[in-house]
Amino acid sequence: MGTLGFWRLAQADPEWIAAVDPDGTEHRAGDLLARCNRLVHGLRELGLRPGDGICGLMPNGVDGLVLYLAALQAGWYYTPVNWHLTGPEIAYIVADSEAKAFFVHPRHAAEGTRGAEAIAPERRFAVPGDIPGFRPIGELTDGRPDTAPADRTAGATMHYTSGTTGKPKGVRRPLSGLDPDDGAELMTGLLALFGITPGRPNAHLVTSPSYHTAVTQFGGTALHMGHTLVYMDRWDAEETLRLCERHRITNSHLVPTHFKRLLALPEETRDRYDLSSLRWMIHAAAPCPVPVKRAMLDWWGDCVYEYYAATEGGGTLATPQDWRAHPGTVGKAWPISELLIVDDTGEPVPTGTPGTIYMKMLGVSFEYKGDPAKTEASRLKDHFTVGDIGYLDDDGFLYLCDRKADMIISGGANIYPAEIENEIMVHPKVADVAVFGIPDDEWGEQIKAVVEPAPGAEPGPELAAEILASLEGRLARMKWPKTIDFIAEMPREPNGKLLKRKLRAPYWEGRERAI
Repeated sequence: MGTLGFWRLAQADPEWIAAVDPDGTEHRAGDLLARCNRLVHGLRELGLRPGDGICGLMPNGVDGLVLYLAALQAGWYYTPVNWHLTGPEIAYIVADSEAKAFFVHPRHAAEGTRGAEAIAPERRFAVPGDIPGFRPIGELTDGRPDTAPADRTAGATMHYTSGTTGKPKGVRRPLSGLDPDDGAELMTGLLALFGITPGRPNAHLVTSPSYHTAVTQFGGTALHMGHTLVYMDRWDAEETLRLCERHRITNSHLVPTHFKRLLALPEETRDRYDLSSLRWMIHAAAPCPVPVKRAMLDWWGDCVYEYYAATEGGGTLATPQDWRAHPGTVGKAWPISELLIVDDTGEPVPTGTPGTIYMKMLGVSFEYKGDPAKTEASRLKDHFTVGDIGYLDDDGFLYLCDRKADMIISGGANIYPAEIENEIMVHPKVADVAVFGIPDDEWGEQIKAVVEPAPGAEPGPELAAEILASLEGRLARMKWPKTIDFIAEMPREPNGKLLKRKLRAPYWEGRERAI
């Protein structure tokens, strides 16, 4: 061990520009290191010890990064909180994580103040500025030494899953007890799987909110490899291209919704930017329609990588070459991961047959904090599942069908909405689409599509008919939506995750069984 890890790199080269805030402000590694050291000294005086946790309700940028870097060198768990949540939902995470300090940015003061009721007033901090009822962070850090704290030990992030059922759960791993830089260097193994190299000149574009596991993992790990982090505040297609050119971005983490919106830009806009620096543009989080992915590879070249994974651990990887040979795949198991596809009785299914996807990551364990029953329910021996359905081909490449919870059972047949969504999404007048089952007294469920029309497309029966007609010869009639409704804007989280339950709920009101 010995050359990677933010704290090591910052000492060796304090002038390195480690991060760029959304407003363009550049931050030297030495300054970030000093801020993170002062915060550790201050929190230790507050009584924090290894194994304790802190929560942050922070927008993308360096203020949140400092919390992450402090926790990871002091042996604490850091939980970044989703800033779309309401006060009571925030309070639940602050209480459940047993946070010993809670940091809130003034932008999120309203719900953050409601959420702070779960923690003692002297443990609430405003970063930066002032929030009534919170202490300014300066009270923790002013006058504390810039020097490295003694007894440094690796901490970890504890993300809360956005669970589709019940309360979110913290995914908690045992602390390694390693030196923080050695722990960070081990983390870089994830990016090394994609062929990503350490050192300069490399820059990583942070496109989605840092409260998402993958965003923290890929951004944090890129930083530990010596890459400059360039933060976006709100995602915008042309701004993405502008930042890629301006900062010579080499790698990023994206979702298929980003691709669809980038491809919707006028050709002259797309051609205006120099994207020759791009080397590892990685995507995940949702199935990507084959034509969308193909169009991105044609535009950006062989720098578009895909993976499938979960906060809990384990996963697959598809290089551009893998994908061209196996269109639609999400890749093969990582060398440190195993895949198992089983039927409802837990027995393995034959190649090419859809089943529930179970994974394991060698040598890595986790628990859902405070919920041994949920931890146990997600496991099959030492494999776990997040409830996705998929199948393997003869070469061991994984293809996703859908989430088990989203599967439609119509007339006894299993229908996967993602397959239908992928076909509808390709239509030029469709900006976004969601497909789900609604009650049908004869068939059990019928297929409903909700479409967000592309700019300039007129919603109504004519467009619905045109969309259905486009499925002719591409999708079996039994999979066609019975009806199409239109919506001004699809309810999505910024990481691209569709809030399907919001769309589905009105159709199931008053029914005993809401799928």
